[in-house]
Parts: sequence; C-alpha cells; structure tokens
Amino acid sequence: MKIDPYKHRERYLAWKEKVSETGIQEVSKKNSNIIIKYLNDMELGLNVSSKNTKGSRSYLRLNSLKQRLIFMSRQFENRYKITDLTKLTEIHIHDYFSGMRNGSIKRQDGSVYKSVVDFVKIFKAFWHWHQKICRKQKIDIEDITVDLDTSNTKPEWVYLDESQIKKLYNNAKPEYKELIMFLFDTGIRAPTEFINIKVSDLMNDCKELNIREEVSKTFGRRIKLMICSEILKEYIQTKELQYDDYLFSIDPRTVNQYIKRLAKRTFGEKRSLAGQKYSELTMQDFRHISCCYWLPRYKSESALKFRFGWKKSDKINYYSELL
Repeated sequence: MKIDPYKHRERYLAWKEKVSETGIQEVSKKNSNIIIKYLNDMELGLNVSSKNTKGSRSYLRLNSLKQRLIFMSRQFENRYKITDLTKLTEIHIHDYFSGMRNGSIKRQDGSVYKSVVDFVKIFKAFWHWHQKICRKQKIDIEDITVDLDTSNTKPEWVYLDESQIKKLYNNAKPEYKELIMFLFDTGIRAPTEFINIKVSDLMNDCKELNIREEVSKTFGRRIKLMICSEILKEYIQTKELQYDDYLFSIDPRTVNQYIKRLAKRTFGEKRSLAGQKYSELTMQDFRHISCCYWLPRYKSESALKFRFGWKKSDKINYYSELL
C-alpha cells in the first residue's frame, strides 16, 4: 500500500462527508453547490475539459482544487458581490488576477502572491468544466478565461554544489547522513516516492534502486545508485532493517525542519545561487540539486529523463536552468 504522508485521501473524504450535510459554510449556498458538484465530477473524471488530462483527479489535486476554489469564491463575493461563480465576467477575473500579480491584492500575511498561475489554472479548469456542462444542455457559454495570463515565474529554491552537499553531510546527525546522500544521488520525488521506498527495492548489492510504478507520479523505473550505495549498506545493517521494511520511516515535516536548521547552521542566512536562503532548504530542493549534478554527467537526454521520471524534456530545463 502506498503511504500518503500528508493524508490527502483522509482529509478530502472527511471534508466531503461534512459538506454533504452542512454545505460549504464559508461561501454562499449557490457557490457551495457549484463547488461540490465540480469536485464530485473531478473525483470521478466526469465533464473534464478536452484541453485537460482525462481521468479522475488525485486526492492531492482535489484538496488543492477545494482549497483554492473556496478561497477565490470568498474573494469574488467580498470584492464584487458575486455569489454565483458562473456569473463572473471577463472584467471581474482580469481585475482580480491582475491585482494578485501586481501586488495590489495581497495574501493575508501582507506578502505578495508568488504563484498566481496556480490560481489562474484552477479557475480556467473550473470554467471549462462549466462550459462543458452547459454545452450538454445546448447552452453556449463564452470562454472568459481565454486571455488570462498563464505565464509562470519559477519559485526560488536552494542550490548546493557537490562540495556543499559534502559539508552538509559531514555536519548532519548520523540518522540524517544517509537520507541526505540518498536524496542527492537519486533525485527522487520527496516525500511521495521517497517515503514509499522499501529495502526490497534495493537491488544488486544496493547499487540499483527500483522505484515501483504504484509509488511513482509518472512511471516506475530502475536506476543506478552511483554515490550512496556503500552508505546505504552500512545503514541497513546498523538499523537491522528487514526485506519488507521501509528504508526511511520519517515524518516529512520533522525532516524538513531539521534540514532547515542544519543548512542555517552550516551556511548561514545567505541566499544560494538559486535565490532562496540556505535556511529554507527542504527535501524537495534535492531534486533540483540532483538534476544540476547529473545533467553534465549524462550523455543521453532520454536517460536523464528516465532517471528522474520525466516524460517531457522541458522538465530538464526547469530543474537545471541555473546551470
């Protein structure tokens, strides 16, 4: 069974059961009904726009849709007195999303929004669903989202070179040393793929790792461990881990908190070359770091894509454009 470290399934199903009785209390009754109907369709993979991927949405995605649609509904109700999402106009949504981008509309903590495109894409998906529903009723609805700005500014992250990784490793507690080198070597998605790796997934005397299909976001793959194999063998012996044991039984939040403290103690509060402060280092950053390390060492683009579980080549540039 795949471990869900953030309990997306439990959280969504608990919320769904609650609103089935009370509705969504934070928004108008009309918007509550619309959002619940939309999410029910997305859970089943119904009325998905032809422009979007077919099939049911993951519980992670459903929670994201739920959270942001409720948030935007409240914003539209408060700013424009629109209590029905389907009555929004092109002027309303351009005014709102432009405000998020230029900073005139701020987050609750007073800071500016960094990933406005995430909100835009969710609203576009919702509106295209609304269009499809109406089309089945022989009602033609204008696409008010066609001119929305979907450009994306890549978030800042923490870059470490090979020497800095070694320094971080040397300063880490013993129980975190293997974790750091494993993340650096594999570039595995953390925590989703990472937390589901078992001892049985290590092969050829810990020189290869099998990332199973059922735990991967994209596809299963078997990759060579070029850096951490000897460290892993010693780690497994010391921990007396058995064949079916999970390799790293961790709480992602606790690990990220420790890594941030470790990076701050090791490198201070300066900004890394990728823009983010060293003290903000997380497990997710190691995927970027690993890509930057392996890119010049792989002769084949397809082999690099396979190692990281990417289907499209643009991911290589996204993760390694720093170089």
